[in-house]
Amino acid sequence: MDRRNFSSACLALPGAWVLLATQQAHALSLGDLSAGDASSGVKAALEKGANVAVDLLGRPDGFLGNPRVRISLPGSLEKGVKMLRMVGQGDRIDELVTAMNRAAEQAVPASKDLLLGAVRSMSVSDAKGILTGGETSVTQFFVGKTRAPLTERFLPIVTTATARVQLADKYNKIAGKVSGMGLMKAEDANIQRYVTGKSLDGLYLVIGDEERKIRQDPVGSGSAILQKVFGALR
Repeated sequence: MDRRNFSSACLALPGAWVLLATQQAHALSLGDLSAGDASSGVKAALEKGANVAVDLLGRPDGFLGNPRVRISLPGSLEKGVKMLRMVGQGDRIDELVTAMNRAAEQAVPASKDLLLGAVRSMSVSDAKGILTGGETSVTQFFVGKTRAPLTERFLPIVTTATARVQLADKYNKIAGKVSGMGLMKAEDANIQRYVTGKSLDGLYLVIGDEERKIRQDPVGSGSAILQKVFGALR
């Protein structure tokens, strides 16, 4: 090894030792937890995130009044929306956007039993992956376990809610043409499926927010088991 390479290797050693020490300390802190405590803590975090998200979004203005999850028309229809507003159709556009968000607010409460059912069926490996995963591993768990069945559950609720707005059918006709020209994603070309997808995006976003709060401030969660389990990760 020449002198330059030797010097570079020496300089890298302190950082490597710090990283190794951190990993070992992390492993030791997790080792102090029993499998039962770890599983209970993860389930408590899952349940808390699900309950908070459903309560926050599944009520009037849960979507419409929250800029982070408010459902807007796809950006690919922006020019068409501007033209409609220019010819005095702004009220109808606003009515459609309101109906889309109200549909999401009506659909979200139907997710609660499936979300909590996913918690009850969680395996030991699921719990381990969530505990040692990134700060959105709870969200990823819910997406993997519930997105497909929730899509089927939300769709008829959203369909009923948007059917009351005449512009919904016109949306599908216009969006279908735009999609056919390759200017819009196929899943956005049907308003019922578009709103269903955005409803689920919003639901998982809020669950992720709650997960980050628990990981960053376990004490603030007010739960002894969450403090014990997620506090061990800090």
